[in-house]
This record gives sequence, structure tokens and C-alpha cells, in this order.
Amino acid sequence: MRFTGINHLAMATGDMDRTIRYWRDLLGLRLVAGLGHPGYRHYFFELTERDMVAFFEWPGVQPGPDKDHGAPVAGPFTFDHVSLGVEGQDDLWELRDRLDAAGFWVSEVVDHGFIHSLYSFDPNNIPVEFSAPVPGVDLRRNPVMADSKPTAWAREGAEPVPDVWPAPVRFTPVTERRAYPGEGLNLLGRRPDDKDGEPHHV
Repeated sequence: MRFTGINHLAMATGDMDRTIRYWRDLLGLRLVAGLGHPGYRHYFFELTERDMVAFFEWPGVQPGPDKDHGAPVAGPFTFDHVSLGVEGQDDLWELRDRLDAAGFWVSEVVDHGFIHSLYSFDPNNIPVEFSAPVPGVDLRRNPVMADSKPTAWAREGAEPVPDVWPAPVRFTPVTERRAYPGEGLNLLGRRPDDKDGEPHHV
């Protein structure tokens, strides 16, 4: 089993038009798919050949609370910020100038050793980081643990540890594999509730 990237990261907005203006027209991501109807929309923006950023538009959604990237919080919480990679330093400075000209708050460039980053917020108050690699530093190739007191399991290293989870006792046979109809069929001119909306073998 191999992962190929983030197919899409789904977030929420109460104003799809403002979201389109930011992600498509300011950042330059193509709007490649749109599903739904007023009251329930799901739109996808192309980040790379393999990765997308997506938004649900639901009535009543309001921009998130003010919170700086990485600032600790207490209580229920699931998401801090998204970092979008750019190829190099020139891209980072172009983004900074674009965001500033458009009236969005944007940080100075921060040197993190392995990346240089900018920090900003989209119209939904989603914290967005933009990161450019530092030449000659590749943490994927050469992992580093700089925690002064790593957890016990972190000390086991970068590679997945086998046999710490139970193995499947039964693998789904090919004859039982089904894909059930979902909203995305609308993109192909088919409705999930069409007569052929039966599960398909995969």
C-alpha cells in the first residue's frame, strides 16, 4: 500500500464566491469541480497534479475564530493550519506581494531551517502557510528528531513499526468489492439515485 499525496483537504465556508476569489483568482488554483446546489455545495481546487483543496458551502457557516498558526488551545479541536508548498523563494515573495496588495494580512518570511514560510488567513479565517524548501535540506530523505524528550513511540524511529496493530483476519474477496453511488456521479452526468445507482464492482 502506497499513498500518493492528499487527494483533497476538505474545509467549510459560508461564502463560496469569496472563497473562489481567494483560492482561484488570488492564489491561482484551478476550480476543477463543483457539486451540489444552493444550501449544499462542494467545490474542488487543483493544488498539484495529485492534490486538491476542497470546500463545502453550508448556510450559517461563519469564519473561524482568530487563532495564530500553532498557538496552543484547550478543549475540542481538530485543525490548526494548512501549509501549501511552493517551488522556491521567488514564489514565496510573489505570494507575499499578492496577498498584501489584496488587503490580506501576511507575515514576514520566517526561516524554519528546512523551509521558509509565510503565514496568512483566507476569507474564512482558515490559517494558511506557504512554504518554500531550503536547498540542501531534505527531512524526508534524512529525518531528524530534535525533541528534547521524545515520546517512547517517537524514539522508535521514522519508519512504520510492523505488528503493533492487529492484522486483518479476513481480506474482502474481489467478488464482494462494491463502490456505492455518491454525489460525485453528478460530475459525469449521472445521478446517485438513477436506476443504475446500484453498487458497482471495483
